[in-house]
Amino acid sequence: MKKNRLNKLITNTCSKKWLTSPCFIILLFALVVIGFPNPVAAQMQVQRPPEKTRMLFLLDASGSMFAEWGNSLRMDVAKNMLIDLVDSLRVDNKLELALRVYGHQFHRRYQNCEDTKLEIGFAQGNHNRIIGKLRQIQPAGVTPIAYSLEQAARDFPMDPDYRNVVIILTDGIESCGGDPCAVSLALQERQIFLKPFVIGLGIKENFEKEFACVGQYFDAKNQQEFRQVLNKILKQSLETTTVSVELLDQDKRPTETNVNVTFINNFTKAALYDFVHFRDPRGRPDSVIVDAVLSYDVVVNTIPPVARRNVTFEGGQHNVVSIQAPQGTLTLKQPGHSEYAQGVNVLVRKAGSPAIINVQPFSQTEKYLVGKYDLEVLTLPKTYFRNVSIAQSETTELSLPGPGLLNVNFVKQGIGSLYQLNKQGQQRWIMDFDNNQTRITTAIQPGKYKLVFRAKDAFGSKYTEAKDFSIKTGSTANIKFF
Repeated sequence: MKKNRLNKLITNTCSKKWLTSPCFIILLFALVVIGFPNPVAAQMQVQRPPEKTRMLFLLDASGSMFAEWGNSLRMDVAKNMLIDLVDSLRVDNKLELALRVYGHQFHRRYQNCEDTKLEIGFAQGNHNRIIGKLRQIQPAGVTPIAYSLEQAARDFPMDPDYRNVVIILTDGIESCGGDPCAVSLALQERQIFLKPFVIGLGIKENFEKEFACVGQYFDAKNQQEFRQVLNKILKQSLETTTVSVELLDQDKRPTETNVNVTFINNFTKAALYDFVHFRDPRGRPDSVIVDAVLSYDVVVNTIPPVARRNVTFEGGQHNVVSIQAPQGTLTLKQPGHSEYAQGVNVLVRKAGSPAIINVQPFSQTEKYLVGKYDLEVLTLPKTYFRNVSIAQSETTELSLPGPGLLNVNFVKQGIGSLYQLNKQGQQRWIMDFDNNQTRITTAIQPGKYKLVFRAKDAFGSKYTEAKDFSIKTGSTANIKFF
């Protein structure tokens, strides 16, 4: 369409001599305004859930649904509630519904553990068909929840513009030896559907542990609670949910910002959203839209990271997550550090821990959580700093003396090692030299050292040579072995 507008503009405005006319300017303007989209706008993608939803009702029609629930049968209550719900959702043109039922085609005496059927598939305006089918269903058989979930994977058309929601309504646990938890996890990891909702209908036993690994479980003890649960699920599934993350400093004031915050699916552990934290000029964090169907691990990617685990959000409203992540800054300075051919990195560990949490380039300033750290600076030899304190909103600056330069010439190839000497004359091994080289040049920290060398073709240990030398900042030591 833009191309047609551009052609029309050129045709109606320009003559054959347009290159020498004002038409050339018009063409350039047209290309900028019409022909080329704004590169920033073209690449900008706002992270948020898809606006359209497919919702599958997975209804238990096993024989136990004949049981009484208040003044009615469980099945009658479930059907009537679903009928009212489906009828109320006609006005939502961004929602498609489907109905799968299990345990309704074979009597329980047959123990048919494949008794499940997609009765009404997804489509726009299929509300009357679903309502009509619900009125026909009668309880009969067993409870193949795992198998039904597995088959439900085929019910959802592949479409990235839709989010897929499953609502399981049941009055009992799996009765066919399947593993609903494993099936649910596998299908969520494949992104077939989001974390299912599971509604227990008048169940006397506490089955929360059995269903918690399947999805979010609601125990509806009576018909009033059942209606409340359905309303809550609709809010979580269909209404816009926003979240603000408050990053707190050491005094629990909301002052931290400019750090990436990741929302991780607590069930599948997949990273879903990444937001670089922002505060407006008045210090207020902005809001982001997330999917309230899921539970999250909210990870603040400081060094080291901090997290709130298994966070759930109230659907259809604004939520606030507060996480304490106080930070300070670490910088290291050394004159002449560029003399090191490969540069100088710093291995950072939490004090007393062997695990490396960051590799910081020497010339780079980095933020860390408030606390104590052990630093291993990869100079030659290595330099260590223990229990370095990082304080709130302060910069900790560490300085090292600048290196000198060591030149070693070997007349022949051989075996050589470098040792550091302390004031008492005790030595510590630093490195072995490449025995295929006859010349070594390297930056090295100030101090006293010893070189030990034997030529490859020397006949005996007695031909080993040892030389002591000193290095000062900015100086060069030239060592020769004959």
